[in-house]
Amino acid sequence: MANLILLLQEYGVLIVFGIVLIEQIGMPIPAFPILIVAGAMSVDGDTNWFAVLAVAMLACLISDSFWFRAGRFYGKRILKLLCKISLSPDYCVSQTEDNFKRWGPKALIVSKFIPGFNVIAPPLAGAMGTRRGVFLSFSILGSLLWAGTGIGIGAFFHTSVDQLLDILSTMGTTALLVLVVLLALFVAFKYVERKRFRQSVDIERITVDDFKMMMEQGHEPILVDARSATAQMLDPAVPGALLFNGGDLSAEITGLDKSRPIIVYCSCPNDVTAAHVAKSLVGQGFHRARPLHGGLDAWNAAFRSESLQEQDHAASA
Repeated sequence: MANLILLLQEYGVLIVFGIVLIEQIGMPIPAFPILIVAGAMSVDGDTNWFAVLAVAMLACLISDSFWFRAGRFYGKRILKLLCKISLSPDYCVSQTEDNFKRWGPKALIVSKFIPGFNVIAPPLAGAMGTRRGVFLSFSILGSLLWAGTGIGIGAFFHTSVDQLLDILSTMGTTALLVLVVLLALFVAFKYVERKRFRQSVDIERITVDDFKMMMEQGHEPILVDARSATAQMLDPAVPGALLFNGGDLSAEITGLDKSRPIIVYCSCPNDVTAAHVAKSLVGQGFHRARPLHGGLDAWNAAFRSESLQEQDHAASA
């Protein structure tokens, strides 16, 4: 551990840059503590606070710009990818979409303080068509606030931080093992949290083919769009679907005939938002409510393929 502290004293700026960049890209490595340590060390002259602030902001800007461009070119697909690899529960996309719609690009100012939000917000800004100049302005401001807060906390509590570092240095490799164990426990906790959330929305899915069969049998299933309002702006809803924009179920939905099948769809990984809404409907007596397996993507793929086949038949005739 003493060697680690020596490394921080000698290469603190580079270490801060690397850890902040890795965290902002989306890896579960907390960078805020290293900013606090660097801030405390700057009081004693072991690091330069301005250099630490500059490289932390640079790392944030590199990551934000990368995800912004990914969101601009790949849209909602990159958001789904991020939630698939995220250690946070799969509803992270819908929550961030709602937050971003409420605050707009200004949400980037505080996004780095909110776990999950910090990675999702930049690509969402790109997908929503935010102008690059506006994005960069709020991204820089948010990076300055986040990094400056960490460095400021470290400088203010530098005496306590120094004492902690002294204790860790006397513990040798034991301290390093403790830190590794704490990081492993954090990752394990997030994994268990994600698994528990998936189990909470465990419900039988309905496929697009099942939906077509219901239509052929005259059951007239009702479609409910469970995506956020922002997601509905990125991709139009299925014609005739009832819109559920979060919160409580609308009177239009609760007033439906409880004997009719209700198919709920979303555009999130593992259909978790649709499953959550479907379970809420089942709890209110709509026992035939089910989430659509594959969500809006499966629907569009099936009916787009069907439309192309009809066009081919028409052309051959």
